Amino acid sequence: MRLKFTKMHGLGNDFVVFDATRAPLELAPEQLRRIAERHFGVGCDQILQVEKARTADTDFYYRIFNADGGEVEQCGNGARCFVRYVLSHGLTTKKEIRVGTISGVIVPRIEADGQVTVDMGAPEFEPARIPFRAECRAPTYMLDVGGRQVEISVLSMGNPHAVQVVPDVESAPVQTEGAVIERHARFPQHVNAGYMQMMNRGQIRLRVFERGAGETLACGTGACAAVVSGIQRGLLDKRVTVATRGGELSILWEGAGKPVWMTGPAVIVFEGEIEI
Repeated sequence: MRLKFTKMHGLGNDFVVFDATRAPLELAPEQLRRIAERHFGVGCDQILQVEKARTADTDFYYRIFNADGGEVEQCGNGARCFVRYVLSHGLTTKKEIRVGTISGVIVPRIEADGQVTVDMGAPEFEPARIPFRAECRAPTYMLDVGGRQVEISVLSMGNPHAVQVVPDVESAPVQTEGAVIERHARFPQHVNAGYMQMMNRGQIRLRVFERGAGETLACGTGACAAVVSGIQRGLLDKRVTVATRGGELSILWEGAGKPVWMTGPAVIVFEGEIEI
């Protein structure tokens, strides 16, 4: 089977995008892993699948698969690439679309300057809905990581996040400790582990060890989760610039019950075909 694909990225968080609006596409985990593999496949952090809408109030349906072949609920950088893809490939003429996902509806739009803004929905803090094993909801939690107690904020942006504040993001143990947190027993569906350095009330630096992908150059939902956690702790204002290794995102959150707005770039790298 030969499949056409588009390679895209949002701040270096890279994707292989397939159009499944014209014919159904079901790829097995081993096929997904092969596509994502950077030496023998195309290479990417996630694979995105564009499908026909499943409800009358949406324009498309959006499926996301990590490099390990597992399907996940949400991807913020991918959401920006999604709207860029459907517009550039003639699947819509709308600059703003409603997209169904496993975790609910998101609303990405292309701005006049070419940046993409996404309504990522309101964050979820109830442990059972994240999901996270805790006796009750709390502002922060202590997590035992290899015998060391780590203070984390836990929330869902359609996918689970554990965010900690660190003095220096460059020296943070993202690769080692992040992998342990990702698969910690208190996160039954695993978790994205974020490391946030406070620069001032309107700027942070961030690294994220993503569930099923490892550390990426940028994580859109991770940026949203970090800003929300910082605002809840009283450390940040409502609009924050998030500096990742791949570039900057702008995040806006006006408080409880309100959606998180994310703005950043989405870039098409090249088109190709792969034999599966």
